Amino acid sequence: MKLTGKVVLITGGTGSLGKVLTRRILANELGKPEKIIIFSRDEAKQHEMRLEYRNRRVATDEIIYDNFDQIVEYRIGDVRDFHSVASAVKDADIVFNTAALKQVPSCEYFPFEAVLTNIVGPQNIVRAIRENGYKVNTVVGISTDKACKPVNVMGMTKAIQERVFITANLRIPQTRFICVRYGNVLASRGSVIPLFHSQILAGGPVTVTTELMTRFLLSLDEAVDTIFAALHGAKKGETYIPRAPAAKVTALAKALIGDRPIKTVLTGIRPGEKVDEILVSDEESHRTVKRGKYYVIKPILPELAGKSNEPRALQKEFSSNDTLMDMSELQKLLNKKRLHVDDANGLEGELLR
Repeated sequence: MKLTGKVVLITGGTGSLGKVLTRRILANELGKPEKIIIFSRDEAKQHEMRLEYRNRRVATDEIIYDNFDQIVEYRIGDVRDFHSVASAVKDADIVFNTAALKQVPSCEYFPFEAVLTNIVGPQNIVRAIRENGYKVNTVVGISTDKACKPVNVMGMTKAIQERVFITANLRIPQTRFICVRYGNVLASRGSVIPLFHSQILAGGPVTVTTELMTRFLLSLDEAVDTIFAALHGAKKGETYIPRAPAAKVTALAKALIGDRPIKTVLTGIRPGEKVDEILVSDEESHRTVKRGKYYVIKPILPELAGKSNEPRALQKEFSSNDTLMDMSELQKLLNKKRLHVDDANGLEGELLR
């Protein structure tokens, strides 16, 4: 699906994913949009984002933002508030819902706050389209591996977000509601790599919850690749899953520490955390197919699933403990993403914003 001439709305657009998604759209990978609306509740982050792009037109060596001021519009609002959501959705052709409360311990201590952002927010998008008859073509819900067989509030609320969007296809047939689900994003705000970087640069120790913990790993650009793949190929109610690599968190810490004399300290699992993450459950595996580099979960509702000739791609759940990278593979991945620590220059590489 091309974005040429489309109005794109990114809720939570000043977050780590929202900013990279904006950069990729502005690179005209899917055509030149008419407008990108950055919708978020943090005026400071919007101001920083605005200044960043105005003062630095070239975000990478090959991308120049033409007519940035005319293309991007910033709107203060909160996905929790129906009226501000309705105002933002009104002119949109494509909606990317990246707004979320995503820190597992924070959601455990403030569960209803997670409900308001991660469930009521998506429902406000659906309600705005349905009640006002807005001509939105596609809504993409951004989910997480924690939504699969959830044991924490963050995952539970994200799982319900998926169902809110999938079910909306029945009530709003003119709009396509689809989802993407992926694991830990390397160097996103609040993730483990920036924490490890700062601990290493401070001389340690590096804190790891447990020796057994494993996680899927992908970059923000690979997360956006998944979003673009779903935008292009997903049918109503489908969920796209990247076939992402995984590693032990202790191995990740060791790879970043290198030969520095820095200790690793085990701190214990935090509230709501799993040892292993799952991207596709046993129950979902029987309706999971493969498309290119991605697994695709067919919708649970029979009215949307229909009949398919695509063969089943999985015989069991897709867990982060299934295919762990060894140290050489992990180091190669980190070097490819330029996510290593340089003693002389502080943080080197693109700590993706």
